[in-house]
Amino acid sequence: MPPTITLAKTAGFCFGVDRAVKMLYDLVAQGDPVCTLGPIIHNPQVIDDLRQKGVAILEKAEDAVPGAKVVIRAHGVPKQVFDLFAETGIDYVDATCPYVLKIHRIVEQHTSPDTVLIIAGDEQHPEVQGFRSRSKGVSYVCGDLQQFLALTQAHPEFSEKEVLLVAQTTFSVKVFQKIHEIFEKLYTNSKSFDTICKATQNRQMEAEALAKRSDCMIVIGGRFSSNTVKLYRVCEPYCRTYLVERAEEVRELDLASCNCIGVTAGASTPAGIIKEVLFTMSEIINENKTEEMNWEAALEENLKAMSSDQEVTGVVVGIAPNEIQVDIGRKYAGFVPVEEYSNDPTADPQKELKIGDEIKLIIMKTNDSEGTMMLSKRRYDAKAAWDQITEAKDNEEILEGVIAEAVKGGVLVYTKGVRVFIPGSLTGLPRDAELSELVKQTVKFRIIDVDKQKKRAVGSIRSVLREERKAATEAFWNEIEEGKEYTGTVKSLTSYGAFVDLGGVDGMIHISELSWKRIKHPSEVVKEGDTVNVYVKALDKENKRISLGYKRVEDNPWEILKRDYPVGTVCEATVVGLTSFGAFANVIDGIDGLIHISQIADRRIASPAEVLHVGDVVTVKITDIDFEKKRVSLSIRALLEPTNGIDLSDEADAEDEQDIADAEEAVAEAIVDEAEAAPVEPAEEAAAAIADAELVEKAEEAVAEAIVEEAEAVPAEAAEEAAEALEATDAE
Repeated sequence: MPPTITLAKTAGFCFGVDRAVKMLYDLVAQGDPVCTLGPIIHNPQVIDDLRQKGVAILEKAEDAVPGAKVVIRAHGVPKQVFDLFAETGIDYVDATCPYVLKIHRIVEQHTSPDTVLIIAGDEQHPEVQGFRSRSKGVSYVCGDLQQFLALTQAHPEFSEKEVLLVAQTTFSVKVFQKIHEIFEKLYTNSKSFDTICKATQNRQMEAEALAKRSDCMIVIGGRFSSNTVKLYRVCEPYCRTYLVERAEEVRELDLASCNCIGVTAGASTPAGIIKEVLFTMSEIINENKTEEMNWEAALEENLKAMSSDQEVTGVVVGIAPNEIQVDIGRKYAGFVPVEEYSNDPTADPQKELKIGDEIKLIIMKTNDSEGTMMLSKRRYDAKAAWDQITEAKDNEEILEGVIAEAVKGGVLVYTKGVRVFIPGSLTGLPRDAELSELVKQTVKFRIIDVDKQKKRAVGSIRSVLREERKAATEAFWNEIEEGKEYTGTVKSLTSYGAFVDLGGVDGMIHISELSWKRIKHPSEVVKEGDTVNVYVKALDKENKRISLGYKRVEDNPWEILKRDYPVGTVCEATVVGLTSFGAFANVIDGIDGLIHISQIADRRIASPAEVLHVGDVVTVKITDIDFEKKRVSLSIRALLEPTNGIDLSDEADAEDEQDIADAEEAVAEAIVDEAEAAPVEPAEEAAAAIADAELVEKAEEAVAEAIVEEAEAVPAEAAEEAAEALEATDAE
C-alpha cells in the first residue's frame, strides 16, 4: 500500500511575508530602481529570482543609493534606520509586518528609562534588533529558557524594577510559555505580552500534531529562516524530520519505510517550492495518485476539509463600508459581510478595526467558481460567548453586565454577548421592590444554569452580594477599634436608642448618647435614613456588638457654659418651672439654673408666682456654678436698684434668710439630681415622675421644718423687736 502524504493546512507564506513579497514584486513591475535592506525573506530561491529581476540587496542602510526605492523587509529595521533615511532623503517603502509593528508600539509605549526589556528571541535577528532600538531603557535577549534563568540569577535587582517581556514573532510557543510562567512569579511589578504571531503558533501546533501521527516529517524552507528552524525543532522529538530548501534534496531522503509522511513549510516558503517538493515526492514514490498530487490538489483537499461552521483566524487586509476583507492563509479571498460582523447594531468595523488585526471567524459558505469564502465574526462571537458562559458557570466566575430590561418574573442582563435571565428572587431586591429600578444598572452576578441547546442562561446577583457582604463584614471586624469614627445610616429606632448601618454591620447609639439634653425618644434627634457621623464607644467582638457615640464633647452644654458664661455673666433666661422656693430658668440649651425666691425681687415675696410665670424671659446674673454637681445659681435681685422703705436686712435677718435659702437650694438641687438620674424607658419615666412628686412634697416639708427651726433659734428679744417693727409698719 503506497504511503499517504499529508500537507499541513498552515504551510507556506504567512500574511506578513506574502504582503512584503507582493509589494516588492509590484515595485519591480513598475520598472523603478528597487533595493531591499537585507533579504526580503529568508528563502534563497526567492532572493535569486529577485536578483535576476535587478533587485539589489543592501547590507546596511548607508549603502542606499539616492533615486532608488528601498524596501524595508517584513522583519522591520531599527529605529535609527528611519532616522537616517529622513536625514538623507532616501525614498523607502515600509513592508514591515503589521504584527512586528504592533510589537514596536508595545515597546515604545510601555518602556521608560527605568524599565528593563526582556526579549525572548534570537539576538541577531532583525526583528529583535528593531525591538531593542525602540526601548527607552536597557534590554536583554534570551534565546531559550536556560538563558532566561541565567539572566534572572545574574540580575537580582530586576525584582525592584519595572520589567517588560515580549517575544520574537517566530519564537517557540512552548519555550515562551515556560519563560512567562517563571517571569510572572519573579517580577510582581511587570508587564508581559504574548507577541508570538498567531500564524506561527498555529503553524507550530499543527506541525507538532502532524509529527505525532507521521513516520517522518519534511519541513520546507530556508535554513536561515527562524520560523522554519523552529518548525524543524518542534517536529524532531516525535519522528524523523528533514529540512529541505529545494525539491532536489528530497531525492536524497530515505522514504521507503514511511507509511505516513507529513509535510509543512515555513512562513517564508513560496507556494511554488512546496508544489515542486510534493511533485518530486510523487515521482519518488511512483504511485499514480501520488504522481498526480500537486500543490493545487493538496490545497483543494485542505479547503474541502474546511466545512461550514469551522473556526478560522483571519487577518484584516481591507475594510469597506459593506464588508471586511480578510486573509485566512488560503488561496480563497475571505470576506466578512458587515451584517456578520457583530450582534451590536452600533458596532462600526471601520472604527474598531485596522489593517493587520486578527479576528476569529466561522466559515459560512465557499464559492469555488469565484474563489471566495464568506465568513462570520458575529457567529463566532456568539459561539465563543456560550463557551465562555459555560466555563464561567463551571468556575463560579463573577461576571458583570448591564440590566437591559425588566420582564415577567425577573430581569435580563447582557454579558459577553449572551442574554442572561435573573429571577426576581435572585436580584437581591426585597420581594415587593420594583425590578425596573435595576434597569440600566451595571451589576455583578454568577451563572447558575446553562442550556446551550436552548440558548438559555440563568444568573444570580444575590449570591455575589452575599459574598461581598460577608467579605466586607470580615474586613470591618478586622479593622474596627474603639475611638474610630464612621459615617453610617440610621437603620431603625427603638425607645432605647438608634441602630446605625456602618456598611453591612450594625451598631447602636443609646438614647443617652444622642443628646446632651434629656430626650424622651431618639426620634427627637434622628430619623430613619439619616446619615450620621459616629464613633466607637465600646466593642464586643465575641458577640458582634458595637456601642456608638453620637454627641460630641465640644457640644457639651457645660463646656459651652464654662467657655462663654463665667460667674458674673449677665444674660437672658427663660422661666421653665416654678416651685414654692424659687424658679428654674433655662440659661442655654441643656442647662437650667435656679433663681432662689430670695433672688427674684428686691422685696420679700410669699411665692415666685407673684412675680414670675413660666415662659417669661428675664435678665439674670450668674452668681455661682458648681461644675462637679452641675448646678447653676441665678439672681434677678442682684441687678435691681435698692428700694426705699424699711430695711429688714439687718445682720441677724440676713443670716436667717441665707440659712433658709441654703436649705431650699439644697432641696432644689436634690430634685434636679433625681430628675437627671431618672431612667429613660417609658415605664421607668412614669415611676420617676411619681418619685419626683413625692420628693417635692418632702422637700417642701423639709423647708418648712428648716424655717421653723430657724425661727425658734432666733432670740426672744430679737423676735419681739421684729414684731414691734412690723406692727409699727402696719400702723403707718
